[in-house]
Amino acid sequence: MPRITPIFAAVVLAAAAGACAPTVATQGFQAIDAKPQDVVAGTDTRETVLARLGSPSTTSTFEPENVWYYLTQTTERYTYNKAQVSQRTITEITFDKADGKVAAVRTLGLEDGRQVAMERRETPTRGRQLSIMEQLLGTVGQGQLPRTEDNVPGQRRPD
Repeated sequence: MPRITPIFAAVVLAAAAGACAPTVATQGFQAIDAKPQDVVAGTDTRETVLARLGSPSTTSTFEPENVWYYLTQTTERYTYNKAQVSQRTITEITFDKADGKVAAVRTLGLEDGRQVAMERRETPTRGRQLSIMEQLLGTVGQGQLPRTEDNVPGQRRPD
């Protein structure tokens, strides 16, 4: 019986150590053969970037043909905790409007981002506040007259 106790303790410690390992997830663009950082400004074109990297994760709102973004994000989640972003890479590729060649390649990381605090207050609505009785009885008497067989609105049926 005493031999089983150290083995049981070792199994419990191994299970506890395994439970501390995070669940890692990678979202977005995943480089297989080439990385977005390998694009050379002045030599590569839209076609070569598209052939090498594939379609971008997103494009610029105002210049969709001239600015492409490749986004990658890695998150870690421990047991029941909320997932935390551990790594983020955004590669911005800007193309020249005239000849379509790469004008600039810029890589942004997690440290380049900013936290934006959301405003919790509500914007007041213009107009008058209706009471519950006004809401319930507000449509009484405003209904349409019954329609005739010819489906002409506003005329009473000959009953």
